[in-house]
Amino acid sequence: MKRILPALFLLIIAVPAVMVGMQFVDHDNDAPAQSAAPMNPEGQVIRGAYLARAGDCMACHTARGGQPYAGGRAIPTPFGTLYAPNITADKETGLGSWSAKDFWRALHHGKSKDGSFLYPAFPYPNYTKVTREDADALFSYLQTVKPVHQVNQEHALRFPYNYRILLAGWRALYFTPGSYAPESKQSVEWNRGAYLVQGLGHCSACHTTRNAFGATVDKSDLAGGLIPIMNWYAPSLTSDAEAGLGKWEMAHITALLKTGVSPRSTVFGPMAEVVSQSLQHLSDGDVLAMAVYLKSLPQNDPPPALDTAQPDKATADRILQAGSKIYEQQCAECHQANGQGIAPAYPPMSGNRSLTMGSAVNPIRMVLNGGFPPSTEGNPRPYGMPPFGQALNDQEVAAVVSYIRNSWENRAGFVSPQEVNRYRSIPLD
Repeated sequence: MKRILPALFLLIIAVPAVMVGMQFVDHDNDAPAQSAAPMNPEGQVIRGAYLARAGDCMACHTARGGQPYAGGRAIPTPFGTLYAPNITADKETGLGSWSAKDFWRALHHGKSKDGSFLYPAFPYPNYTKVTREDADALFSYLQTVKPVHQVNQEHALRFPYNYRILLAGWRALYFTPGSYAPESKQSVEWNRGAYLVQGLGHCSACHTTRNAFGATVDKSDLAGGLIPIMNWYAPSLTSDAEAGLGKWEMAHITALLKTGVSPRSTVFGPMAEVVSQSLQHLSDGDVLAMAVYLKSLPQNDPPPALDTAQPDKATADRILQAGSKIYEQQCAECHQANGQGIAPAYPPMSGNRSLTMGSAVNPIRMVLNGGFPPSTEGNPRPYGMPPFGQALNDQEVAAVVSYIRNSWENRAGFVSPQEVNRYRSIPLD
């Protein structure tokens, strides 16, 4: 049993991006919506549609090429595959027979309509912070989504992970229901940003390393980590050695969240989907509020440990020389010989913290597979990076990535061919 429980608890996986240790206000399962003034039904639906965007609900609950919110998207885990459920208004296979109280219990308590435990791939440890008023608005919107009769697919989890009752142990240790309580010493704007980041935004689902039981802990909140199965590294937001935003200009943070590009960095991988499907649709005020909160996070995490052993000086010089030639031939035309790039189309290499983190998985995957930032209203025709995996072997990719991580003002660990090979065959989605 000791071997079973820790493995089961690792089932927390989140596709798209809060924090633990904030104040909580626990509510009864029947807690009424708390509002200064009742909202008319039309206004409630409009608000719910906006909140669905903020939570990026469609990302998980819509299969590739499928009907919106009809479920069926596979969420692979180390222990099998979970399938997102149908949350359209269909009465037999969706939420059409649910009540607002049932929906509130799912978000706030992580329990389905029949009382069964929900797997925390549904990030209810974050959604529990959502107010009852917002939960009711979100439910009202989902009740207007076109019903799609699509039976939910059974999770394909291996024994014993298919026994939901084992989640009781995880919940007892790591889950406490409670809505977000505003910090009285902070501004209204800061609190709004904290509410979005910690709750519907569920940023910690990706940006926090999980313990042996798959749960986030206070000391690692938003401190970065490898996203399980997806094999992208979500950088720390509390360390200037990674993606800490303490020294960023506010305009650059808001630009990155709203458009996916900024003079300092560009989003790729899972974060590109978050910006495309969620953040770009938020109001300028809410994006600014999130930026205010994120910029305020303490920047005191130590630099992360390097993934691989580092070469001696002679070997390092040889690798850098080889990498320099490849960079000149393949990269300098866009990113410039001095590594300054041409913002926002071609992000800078010099001083780009996303390239110098302890984990080099992101730059390795970008060189191998290329990629595009999201197409957004603020950046409708994004410039993409072509893949070089077919043109460069493992040793050459390792050399150019090592060169980028150790040139200009960058100083980071070298990359080995073995590390490159580890990520060469990883699925893109």
